[in-house]
Amino acid sequence: MQREIYSMFADVFEYPGADYQDKVHRVVRALNETYPEAGTELQGYYDQLPHHDQPEPRKAMEEIFTRTFDVQAITTLDIGYVVFGDDYKRGELLVNLNREHKTAGTDCGNELADHLSNLLQLIAAHEDQAMMKELVDMVLGPALRQMVGEFDPARVEQKDKMYVKHHRTLIDKARERNTIYQRALRAVYLVLQADFGLPEVTASSGPVMDFLETLGKELEIEKDEGVPLGSCQSGGDDSPVQRMPGTC
Repeated sequence: MQREIYSMFADVFEYPGADYQDKVHRVVRALNETYPEAGTELQGYYDQLPHHDQPEPRKAMEEIFTRTFDVQAITTLDIGYVVFGDDYKRGELLVNLNREHKTAGTDCGNELADHLSNLLQLIAAHEDQAMMKELVDMVLGPALRQMVGEFDPARVEQKDKMYVKHHRTLIDKARERNTIYQRALRAVYLVLQADFGLPEVTASSGPVMDFLETLGKELEIEKDEGVPLGSCQSGGDDSPVQRMPGTC
């Protein structure tokens, strides 16, 4: 297991800056040495990125990120939301993850503790790898399988129809580029598969929230009340219950 790979991979799922493409290429080179299958997948992602020989590559990359994960999103990078939606269990997960980030000395920055980039940093830094395996098996692995599936053309079309229904319009999307993050998600899953023995990415494992169903509920609430359901409960006691509450 190459822990530094996870720390480097975290950059791939953060909001892209001016050196984003360089960071992705750095991960590709590192993967080619120890995780060649994941390296091939991420190379395919890198090849589809807007590069410096194209007009305004940073702006183009920011738009791809925003349209994939924020505005009329295909999926979300908040792993707890993928697994639990707005159920109270996500609040418990965040409480426990905040504690483990503090133990490991990882900085969550402006994102919540369950953001994919923060979970990858946690795996890289945490000394209790048995706990990290539990996190991967019960939370991160199932979430990533769900997220990869959200890029299926039929699922994307369903979401587009839902956005049109509620927003009366659909932002212009270059479909060939706005689905490229699927390859990045596949790549990180392949690394986790090699290190933690996860099943094939197409396999189903345990209950996960239906993003379409949850999205529909959020859009209805926004329509009726003008208030999105993006926040989660922060309650939950600090009992010795499952420290990673995929088993709640």
